[in-house]
Amino acid sequence: MPNLQHLKNEFAALSDFLVALGDEKRQAIIIALLENKACEGLRVNDLTEVTNLSRPAISHHLKILKQANLVDYRSEGTKNYYYLSHDTTEIDKMKKLLDHVTAILTKE
Repeated sequence: MPNLQHLKNEFAALSDFLVALGDEKRQAIIIALLENKACEGLRVNDLTEVTNLSRPAISHHLKILKQANLVDYRSEGTKNYYYLSHDTTEIDKMKKLLDHVTAILTKE
């Protein structure tokens, strides 16, 4: 069973990832990418239509999602297509953290 200091370190390591997931607007972007051509990617204009957010808002949220390794993009000429990253490292870390929390809760 991990100690509480270890849990604090795990939470700290996942801080950016948890912040990125915690915002409803970023959740809407993630859901839009899951629903619509997730592998091909969506452009900012596509995301504005689906989420009803402005272009600057979409760009801001995409930046945060990219920093958390949840979203990546590819360029075709002057067009950028955003898609969900296939890097599950942070998701795996979160699963491990939740397993540690569960182990502590069920032990007590």
